[in-house]
Amino acid sequence: MDARNPTDFAKEPVTTGPTETAPEPRVDRHPRHAAMPPLDEGPEEPTKGKKPFGRRLLLPLAAVVLLILGALFGIPYYRYVVSHEWTDSAFIEGHIIHISSRVAGHVSKVFVADNQQVTQGDLLLAIDPREYAARLAQARAALQATIARQEGGQATVALTQVTADAGVQQASAGVELAKAAAQTARTQVAVARSRLEQARAQVETALAHAAEAQAQVVAAEAEAFRAEADVKRFRELSRREQISRQELEHAVAAARTATAQLEAARKRAAAAGAQVAEARAAQQMAAESLRQAESQVAEAQARIGEALARLTAASAAPHQVEVSRSQAALADAEVEQARATVEQAALELSSTKIYAPSSGRVTRKIAEVGAYVQAGQALMAIVPRDIWVVANFMETQLTHMRPGQPVEIRVDAYSGKMFKGHVESLQAGTGARFSLLPPENATGNFVKVVQRVPVKIAFDEPPGPAYWLSPGMSVVPVVKVR
Repeated sequence: MDARNPTDFAKEPVTTGPTETAPEPRVDRHPRHAAMPPLDEGPEEPTKGKKPFGRRLLLPLAAVVLLILGALFGIPYYRYVVSHEWTDSAFIEGHIIHISSRVAGHVSKVFVADNQQVTQGDLLLAIDPREYAARLAQARAALQATIARQEGGQATVALTQVTADAGVQQASAGVELAKAAAQTARTQVAVARSRLEQARAQVETALAHAAEAQAQVVAAEAEAFRAEADVKRFRELSRREQISRQELEHAVAAARTATAQLEAARKRAAAAGAQVAEARAAQQMAAESLRQAESQVAEAQARIGEALARLTAASAAPHQVEVSRSQAALADAEVEQARATVEQAALELSSTKIYAPSSGRVTRKIAEVGAYVQAGQALMAIVPRDIWVVANFMETQLTHMRPGQPVEIRVDAYSGKMFKGHVESLQAGTGARFSLLPPENATGNFVKVVQRVPVKIAFDEPPGPAYWLSPGMSVVPVVKVR
């Protein structure tokens, strides 16, 4: 705790330079010293007799006055010291908004200067936008191309769907037609086989008739040969007149009858042979019809296979539809990607103009016209008027300190002004604990050092325009803890 009363800080003169005015020599006004003679005078002769009554009462009266003054001023001071905590390790803190560029490029124009007051939304600087405008145009063209591909993909999906359905129906109808043709061919094969069997039976019958006719021819030839022999014998006997004329004529008639029967048998044999040939021709025709019917069955079976293959190919059409849908989905994703690219290009183009995110004063401006800046490079800073106090109190001063307690804030720059505030919060840890190299008390020799804890103090009212308080300015806060 600082040993001085905070009211003394206001009474002390504010120095503005390294030179200080030499203090005036102190003149002690004590009566005893005032009664002493100068050094160059001789020794005072001792006073003879008794001291006056007034001088004997002077010392007790001075003691009483001192006690009264001590009571009047010491007790309030003690009470003040006990009920207040203050520190000179405090400063103004505030938000410092660092302005940087999102894009790289040459600075075309700067609209602000150092320490200029700006409001939220004011244009600070501009970067050459031509390159980013070209990128935006290129991105929009790519978006139009991807939209065209997307529409083509959707049309392809619809066409593939219709074609697939029609192909499946047509292939199914072809399969049914091929199966019907195969069934008809099988029926024709059965009919042709029946006809072939009939033709074979007719051939057998014709062969049997031909064999019978041939046998009849042989029998007729034998009968004709016997009749001719009887005629020759009867003629010899008739010439010898051993038989009658009637018997000869009867033998000639029998010979003629046998000859006629032979001729008839031969004709029947020829007819039977013709029937055999006709039956064989019919058998060949039936066999040929059977072969044709069997070839038609094989052809119908092949057509069934082809129809089944077309049906299988048509059945794969839904997969083609899925492929088309996948391509359409890919086109949709490409459209979304192109739109994101357009948005990114538009964002980069809009980022060529940098606006003030908050009201405040411009500080540390390093951007100049014509300079090339990188993305993320700091160009300037804006300090808003939203400020507070960070006071580093010793840990022994935090015993009775709580959020909400009133605070008197004295700023070194305005010694005659006192600002009102209140304790907002206490940091959860000492300042040394959050430093770059926090202390490690477990190593080496330990020396106990009183730590300081940052305390955030908020102003009850914003400082007026006549008092410009900036981050880093020194203050002396006095907290009423009791």
